[in-house]
Amino acid sequence: MRRVTELVRRLLDRTLVESASGAGGAQLSAIHADVGQPSQRLLEIAAAAVAIAPSEDLSEISARIQTGPRWPDVWPGEHYKLLSGLVRTLRPQVVVEIGTYRGHSALALARNLPPEGRLYTFDVIPSDRIPGNILLPEDFRGGKLQQVIADLTAPTTDPAHRALLESAGLIFVDAANDGAMEARVLDRFESLRFANDPIVVFDDIRVWNMLRIWRDVTRPKLDLTSFGHWSGTGLIDWNGAPRR
Repeated sequence: MRRVTELVRRLLDRTLVESASGAGGAQLSAIHADVGQPSQRLLEIAAAAVAIAPSEDLSEISARIQTGPRWPDVWPGEHYKLLSGLVRTLRPQVVVEIGTYRGHSALALARNLPPEGRLYTFDVIPSDRIPGNILLPEDFRGGKLQQVIADLTAPTTDPAHRALLESAGLIFVDAANDGAMEARVLDRFESLRFANDPIVVFDDIRVWNMLRIWRDVTRPKLDLTSFGHWSGTGLIDWNGAPRR
């Protein structure tokens, strides 16, 4: 199976070209049936965020990128404008991001936080150790944006981290995308008692490693890839009930 997968990957690399938006590339994926249904609330939130996304001006974030494409300006094809639109729609007091990396999505999520809102971005590596990081020391002043160094998939979770997760109104999961870490994250979520009916955003749901993870989600969900990230964007209404 591994040899077949590697052969297909090489064929993809040769035959697929970058899209006109510059957000291209090649990833293994597949078409499959999925009976998952969104809730009415999820449909309404998604529609509102999609309507807002085109008007979100993320040029200040893109201006920090020294080399390479300015991904936050790309929409659809990248998820940054959609994330910003979701925050404007939901107006959550607490946003949690799992996977800081270079900080693009953290800045997009923080942009429309309400005055008293807070964004906590989790990673196992401090942002200033990541090559190409665009987060600046002043981004963390005042506490509106905070990075938390912790592994949320560890067997035990710091009680403070648990309470923080349970208070979130929006959670963005963009970590290893290996299909294993995300499964552990979802298992951890099942043990939590969310207080604010969070919307959970999953990145890269169309990538091969993530297909089963997304398909096995039984809570109300919506594949919003055409309005988000080319490699897949999925929304979950964690406490919601599917439409009948």
